[in-house]
Amino acid sequence: MTATASIPSHRIAIDVGGTFVDYVLLDEASGSITIEKQLSTPERIVDEVMTGIGRLPVALSQTSIFHGTTVALNTIVQERGVAVGLLTTAGFRDILEIGRGSRPEIYNPLFREPPALIDRFLRREIAGRMDAQGREVTPLDLDQLDREADALVAAGVEALAICFLHSYTNNTHEAVAAERIRRRHPGIALAVSHELVREWREFERTSTTVLNAYVQPPFKRYIDALVARLEGAGYANPLAVMQSNGGVSAARRAADRPITTLESGPAGGVIGASVLAAELGLKNVICSDVGGTTVDLALIEDGAIVERNQTKIAGRPVLGPTIDILSAGVGGGSIAWIDNRGSLRVGPRSAGSSPGPACFGLGGSEPTVTDCHLVLGSLDPDRFLGARIRLDVDAARGAVDRLAGRLGLGRDELAAGILQIAESNMIGAIRSITVKRGLDPRDFTLVSYGGGGGFFAAAVAEELGVRSIIVPTASATFSAWGIVSSDYREDSARTMVRTLDDATAREIVAVARRLSADNVERLSEHNIDAGRIRSFVRCDVRFAGQEYTVTVGVDDDWLQSPDRLLAGLSERFVDMHRRLYGHGEQGMPVELVTVRVRSIGHVARPAFPRARDGAAPEPSAWRETYFRAEGERVRTPVYDRDALSRLFAVEGPAIVEEWTTTTLVPPGWSAGTDRIGNLVLTAKAEGEE
Repeated sequence: MTATASIPSHRIAIDVGGTFVDYVLLDEASGSITIEKQLSTPERIVDEVMTGIGRLPVALSQTSIFHGTTVALNTIVQERGVAVGLLTTAGFRDILEIGRGSRPEIYNPLFREPPALIDRFLRREIAGRMDAQGREVTPLDLDQLDREADALVAAGVEALAICFLHSYTNNTHEAVAAERIRRRHPGIALAVSHELVREWREFERTSTTVLNAYVQPPFKRYIDALVARLEGAGYANPLAVMQSNGGVSAARRAADRPITTLESGPAGGVIGASVLAAELGLKNVICSDVGGTTVDLALIEDGAIVERNQTKIAGRPVLGPTIDILSAGVGGGSIAWIDNRGSLRVGPRSAGSSPGPACFGLGGSEPTVTDCHLVLGSLDPDRFLGARIRLDVDAARGAVDRLAGRLGLGRDELAAGILQIAESNMIGAIRSITVKRGLDPRDFTLVSYGGGGGFFAAAVAEELGVRSIIVPTASATFSAWGIVSSDYREDSARTMVRTLDDATAREIVAVARRLSADNVERLSEHNIDAGRIRSFVRCDVRFAGQEYTVTVGVDDDWLQSPDRLLAGLSERFVDMHRRLYGHGEQGMPVELVTVRVRSIGHVARPAFPRARDGAAPEPSAWRETYFRAEGERVRTPVYDRDALSRLFAVEGPAIVEEWTTTTLVPPGWSAGTDRIGNLVLTAKAEGEE
């Protein structure tokens, strides 16, 4: 029997990662939080999620749940989706293979685009065509549509993707086709391009639709199974799922549009970093989330999260607003191995949680990053994950020794080398989102979180020239903290290529109002009061004759006057173009390409704690720990983070432990706490003793 929905007193954020499931329980009244962790096993992930929930001190009937998941992303990366059939406009069945003429890796002679996810015989053409202005050129052939859809279903596809030419400007043919197929084949999963994205670029739009169909059945099965288990345990409110754009949406909607959840988990961490940066007055932040499988990186520049309207997953383009997150295959479970040239490599292969690192004692035998930290004395084998797992030091040493013997190195030497390679991989990834974009990492603060973030933060920052590091409270579950801090969010877009003039300005206002109304209607599923919803308008604009655009924010008051909108949009675009590309002239012909509207339903956020009063704590233990700067093991003080006060200050080397993670303070760094209890690491200035 389903429980009756009620006004929740608590909110739970669940972040499913490759090694752990993280939980944050928020008391809506006080703003206080409780954290929890649970091993993540892909084969029984729903069971693992429910096990962790069962340890939270609240009845499910009193909660609402925000969920971040990597199910859709992992399905695409591992190519474990379902068989998909494509229905497209006559002449366009090969668009997935033709793609774009550009060469992403121009210096790689062996580069090949990823193969199409759909075999050619499962891509079928339908007569019927719209032109770029949305006028019907050829009527849709309904008999052919029926024959081709029947043939694809008979061939065993589990999902169909529909993407007709120019449906972003007139979706009539797609809507008719979708309705007809849903009546004729009610059990088939269906992805329709105009229901996912109303933007141009035929290849990218087709790719997005196909990928959505590819993951839709497994994602829906996961959501349905989770909802059933939650309801069976007394949960009564709608489940919300984290999206790539940094907001949450109804699980039912996410199940139809899993393509919007690809960066679901990492997006939560970036939202958390943005909220934290605003509280601390930080304008430029590198967000670094080191988990068991990957490091996920993003930027906050001049107070705003860096986003993009198109991304690539496993080499395949996806249209839609997403936080600009770069993931690299290095984390606590990354395996060290020797390639065919005899070189030592670290990752991207990961031990995950099953079998996990050798020190977990679950069957893993290859040395991982976590094993190396244990061997070098950075980890306490008796306190890992709040003493729920006792780490096997001998197993870790054995795994490192076997690889060390093949390379003729000592145990500590190899373990330190493995960690240095892992650090180098992280450093290279950060440089690709800063230096390669003309940004100086020295102008940024590093916000380091995730279960492995504190191990690497100082070493990575030192190489980049970053002098200040923030390690948030409960940093191992910080992405879940970000999810519980996330607002309800809906994005809509409409491509309409027009010369930017008075008539276009009036059309922008009308389209923005329609898109905003659509967003608000979807947000109403969560019973959000209209007074808590704000909509923001942006426009993709370009100089006439250009191929690509610049996304320009539109002030609310501009929408009250077409003349003000025209002048403001043109002036701001030129200013942004000059800043980005070094040139631009006011008065040159400008074109509108796409109108975008983001609507946000604000939620209450966790209260920030305050650092404890009291005397500076004494070390809780001492440990012989290897630091590369010293080249040997050093007797190192260990501090319990829960005991730190606002008077805490220590010079490295030192270790700060909490039940979910560890932070290293190497020689040349100092550590203290700020007013809200964050751990702050600061590099010594050159020449400073």
